[in-house]
Amino acid sequence: MKLPSYVKKYFWEIDADGLDYKRNSEYVASRILEYGDIEAGRWLLKNFDSQLIKDVILRRRDISLKSRIFWSLFFNLPKECLKKFYQKKQNSPWPY
Repeated sequence: MKLPSYVKKYFWEIDADGLDYKRNSEYVASRILEYGDIEAGRWLLKNFDSQLIKDVILRRRDISLKSRIFWSLFFNLPKECLKKFYQKKQNSPWPY
């Protein structure tokens, strides 16, 4: 299946005309969750299973903290899902 024209702009590094959004559902969902506008978000919610979108929010590392917080509030996901990607790293001294 083909992407609508108003969603293609979020896939600037590939040929969006050749992208099958059903086969590459996680990639398409993560890109729209991160960069999409309201119209693209509505299209995502209409065409993708909500469980797949939640899984993308919880598992994909290419979604920023800002977007992850927004979508986790939208889907009422637990706050613990944010901690595993954005915990502070320990500052270890450089031994040399």
